[in-house]
Amino acid sequence: MPKIGYHASHEQFKPSELLTYVQRAEQAGFTASLSSDHFHPWSERQGQSGFAWAWLGAAMQATQLPFRVVCAPGQRYHPAIIAQASATLAEMFPGRFWLTVGSGQLMNEGITGQKWPVKGDRNARLKECVDIIRALWAGETVTHHGIITIEEAKLYTRPETPPLLIGAAVTAKTAEWLGSWADGLITISQPPEKLQQVVDAFRRGGGEGKPMILKVQLSYDRDEATAREGAYDQWRNNIFDSHLLTELQTPAMFDAAGKFVQPDELDESVRISAEPQQHVEWLQRDLEMGFDELILHNVNRNQSLFIDVFGEQVVPFLKQTKIPAQV
Repeated sequence: MPKIGYHASHEQFKPSELLTYVQRAEQAGFTASLSSDHFHPWSERQGQSGFAWAWLGAAMQATQLPFRVVCAPGQRYHPAIIAQASATLAEMFPGRFWLTVGSGQLMNEGITGQKWPVKGDRNARLKECVDIIRALWAGETVTHHGIITIEEAKLYTRPETPPLLIGAAVTAKTAEWLGSWADGLITISQPPEKLQQVVDAFRRGGGEGKPMILKVQLSYDRDEATAREGAYDQWRNNIFDSHLLTELQTPAMFDAAGKFVQPDELDESVRISAEPQQHVEWLQRDLEMGFDELILHNVNRNQSLFIDVFGEQVVPFLKQTKIPAQV
């Protein structure tokens, strides 16, 4: 049975609101959750940036859902701190936490004032961080002098079983690279042909048989016009190519870029429909592609309606969809 998750968007909602939403999502039948981990929102209109790691402890205590969080160790976070934070959550809530990692965006990581590396260097830094995190989870005393410096670090509180370490990729090139070392893949919804390229590349790179998570950007509301208006207000800054999304530094810069976006340009990045059955059809296609988890992110602000309607008319159908065996 696939997991159908609720995305907790810290850029858009106060942590107290998100706690209520994720509890409501569990009651409605959602079976997982993904937390964003931002220092800045994508726009001034979104206007929030709660600290994901503090919230995760509260959310995992308040629900029985498995949780994932996407973070970028290496600049804003030293990997030893991420290893400690994730080990603590995994010890407190056995089997319910997976760590997902990516190379990050300047808007979040740039607050340290350090140079923002090019993509190849960010990938090298990420892999170094992953190796350090795994060594700490294994109980090793770690000293390392490379892109990352760590001296005589040892984790004394560790879970019996380390969490899975999932790699984040938007492009096929990155997906193929992380297939060799990540325990699984997390990616975002794209047009089917592009998404299939990411899946194929991950499997080709060594990801065959590993779990795959898809974060789906969608906009559902009572009518099509309202759904599109909500998506345009909240998510138009996020439809650009990853090369741009990783290089802009402030919400104001994203807002400046978003001024040039027209409402109909959202369709490749956000699935907009007021018809639950249309969402079911889109999401079943994702499951048929081999994804084990779908994390649904309703990008507009009408979370309560989304949770209630999808809990009744979408999630039950998706739970019955059989995930095809990977060939």
